[in-house]
Amino acid sequence: MPDTLQSLAIVLGVAMLAAAVVVAKGHLYPPSPDEEPREDVAEYISMMVGVLYALVLGLALVSVWETSSSASSHVQAEASALHETYLLAEALPADERARARTLSEQYAHHVVTTEWPRMTAGGGLGPEGWTMLNQLRVSSRLPATATPTQQIAAQELLSQLGTLDEARRGRETDAQSSLSPVLWLGLIMGGVLTIAFMFMFGIRHNFTHIVMVMGLAGLITFLVLLIRELDAPFGDVLGTDATAFTRYFRT
Repeated sequence: MPDTLQSLAIVLGVAMLAAAVVVAKGHLYPPSPDEEPREDVAEYISMMVGVLYALVLGLALVSVWETSSSASSHVQAEASALHETYLLAEALPADERARARTLSEQYAHHVVTTEWPRMTAGGGLGPEGWTMLNQLRVSSRLPATATPTQQIAAQELLSQLGTLDEARRGRETDAQSSLSPVLWLGLIMGGVLTIAFMFMFGIRHNFTHIVMVMGLAGLITFLVLLIRELDAPFGDVLGTDATAFTRYFRT
């Protein structure tokens, strides 16, 4: 928040300085009575504001889209690795097999019922899931009497747990990722300026121009709302859900 306030103060300071320069120029070099207004300057400024705002919109949209795609990929990889762990446990000795399968089911249940609400709220995952993951690693340790087939299965199970660990870390990062407050400030201020300039420069009171302004305002509002929904990679509307886990495990 302090960084956002600092950025806002800088923006307002530069804007006030520009206004002061314009006022000073008007006092020091007043326009002659026969000088015509420069409409081309107003049109150029309006065009530049629109172009710069389009760049800000594109940057924000790409950023949140990448985060949303990353969240979906990490969830799919984690659920698939957990399912493979459950299947590989079949080749382990009876005690280790039962322990690994029980822990796999508990892990899936914990992710869906406990971690998902936390991620939807933008919070962290908590330590419980990491503890279960460590317990899964311990369950893959075999006694000295294990057969070669069981040892191979245990090694493959550890490999899947490594993939699960990496995907889980990615999911935790995605859950806590959000668009920069400075970028949000640019989205809101840029949208207001773009629409305001449409009214201030070159807009006549006729039906065509009213429809154009309405369309532009609606499109900008839609894009900002879309960015807001994509900025919550595990949200209720466009976010990734827990289907990847519930497909393999009953939670």
